Amino acid sequence: MIDLRSFFGKILLIIITGLACSSNTDNSSGTDGDFSHTQSVGATANGFLAADDFNSLVIEVDYVQGFKPTQTSLDGLKSFLESRLNKPGGITISLDDEITSPGGSPYTAQETFDLEKEHRNTYTQGKTLAAYFLVLDGQFEQENVLGFAYFNTSMALLGGTIANNSGGLSQPSRATVETAVLNHEFGHILGLVDNGSPAIQDHIDEANGAHCDVESCLMYYAVRTSDFVGTLMGGSVPELDAQCIQDLQANGGK
Repeated sequence: MIDLRSFFGKILLIIITGLACSSNTDNSSGTDGDFSHTQSVGATANGFLAADDFNSLVIEVDYVQGFKPTQTSLDGLKSFLESRLNKPGGITISLDDEITSPGGSPYTAQETFDLEKEHRNTYTQGKTLAAYFLVLDGQFEQENVLGFAYFNTSMALLGGTIANNSGGLSQPSRATVETAVLNHEFGHILGLVDNGSPAIQDHIDEANGAHCDVESCLMYYAVRTSDFVGTLMGGSVPELDAQCIQDLQANGGK
């Protein structure tokens, strides 16, 4: 067993610099045979992108009471994934548990994982790959973070921070911000940038690792922070640039 306190300390450091979390092979949180849901972010990129090992995908979404994600954002995530993943058996997004506020804001990565272990019900079985989103109230330790991926199938949104930066005067809609963050964090699960899906061309933002250096790209580092919210006023969610798409296609995606 790993030392989770030490491990999540490393995750926090890497989240702050924009990188994916360090490798972890603990199988204690849901397994199907040899499949582990606690590997490093991007470790299952090919499994998500290609149909060889998994021909369908189910995504469980749990949320703290009062922070249910909009249907528009969930539809946007599904559309994004259908455009890039080879999943002939289909992609299903399931709203599951409404969680009473844990009262833990600002949340740590360890607290997020503890909540996942308590509430996650859907794990990879057979040819169906499973992913997980947890929408928290409040903030992350780093205040301006809107979301983060922390394992190979696990992601979180900071609903409180998103609410504070959307829906008001001179702010984009909550659905627009949620969609951008959902898609961005799933991009990390798909191995972008050069973190599970190798970069075919040099487009890595060295200063903010595992992000694209193209400012208009979905995988630009600022998309996961409140600093980027002002650019969403028109209601358009950033898309992947051609280089990121090329990386996904080379790793089994569309």
